[in-house]
Amino acid sequence: MVDANLDGLRKTFNNGNVVAVDSIDLHIEEGEFIVLVGPSGCGKSTTLRCIAGLETPNDGKIEFGGHDVTELHPKDRAVSMVFQNYALYPSMTVYENMEFGLKMRGADRETIDERVRWAAGIMEIGDLLDRYPNQLSGGQQQRVALGRAIVREPAIFLLDEPLSNLDAKLRSVMRTEIQELQRKLDVATVFVTHDQEEALSMGDRIAVMNAGRIEQVDPPEVIYHEPNSLFVADFIGSPEINFFESTFDVSDTVDTGAFGFDVPGEIATELSSGLDGRDLVVGIRPEDISLAPLGEGVIDTEIQVLEPMGDTQILYFDIGDSRIRAVVPSAQPIGEGDKVGLAVNWENVHFFRPDGPSVVKWRKATDEGVNTDQELRTDQRAGNQ
Repeated sequence: MVDANLDGLRKTFNNGNVVAVDSIDLHIEEGEFIVLVGPSGCGKSTTLRCIAGLETPNDGKIEFGGHDVTELHPKDRAVSMVFQNYALYPSMTVYENMEFGLKMRGADRETIDERVRWAAGIMEIGDLLDRYPNQLSGGQQQRVALGRAIVREPAIFLLDEPLSNLDAKLRSVMRTEIQELQRKLDVATVFVTHDQEEALSMGDRIAVMNAGRIEQVDPPEVIYHEPNSLFVADFIGSPEINFFESTFDVSDTVDTGAFGFDVPGEIATELSSGLDGRDLVVGIRPEDISLAPLGEGVIDTEIQVLEPMGDTQILYFDIGDSRIRAVVPSAQPIGEGDKVGLAVNWENVHFFRPDGPSVVKWRKATDEGVNTDQELRTDQRAGNQ
């Protein structure tokens, strides 16, 4: 097993006018499954292609197991890559597709046959070896592409949005299969996706990318519960997080415009030291907003839209100029047009600077959270209902 290290990796196009990867640093542990996630054009696929040797970085260094491979040809890097469109040769059988890389490396026939049938066994495609790609379903083609990748016994396993062409049910199945395959191989794996559900469910760690840079690298639960920027908080999570442009005053009160609330001393200290001025953005995830009797929450409002989601339902409210979302159990007997109060799980509230960075999370700033019934003062604002 080997690890991989990216040191100051930078890649530009169009004579330097387009920066695809902007001086990123990333260490991938031996046997680790790391996911690069971000919107289209953020640089994640270009990063992967640099690791594979399909693109040459303008600056920086790529190391496998402590050895500099930045200038090595792809065939000399001991990497295998699975592409979004599978990249199977249509004129070759499954067997011929899977053996192709080994033949190019000069492996003998016995070794080739042994490796192909080993990989076919792992991917459960032994009965497909004589078929051609156009005779296979999407899921079968994906298994062939994975089998062709592992037949080389790669030191680093790279996957570029390999599930994007599959339907929702098959994507779920293949997510599990790829995770099981990676555990069997026990090799460092880099998986690229724009799908946050894939990222959260598959990665040991997630690297969230934006505009060529890595915004945050952490385990999935940290990315979700402790985002370090407005971008990460907004990109990760469905339905998306609610943001309130707010102010923090000298009396340790946060005013969202729709409602105000006092903050404990620990948070007030963090906000005072972390903000350039008095402006901030409050972030509250939809699952941290619940229903309360009228007059007993932070604000009373009206349900504008109710979206059933099985065992939960997404509620939409118009508060001021903002459309606010809450996720509540479907068993609650409510409907569109109902007047309700909204309560907040204050322990999970996030505070951000307006320019993006996280200042503090309520739960991290207090030892054991806050008893909202006893320690929190809120006030509702008329005209924002």
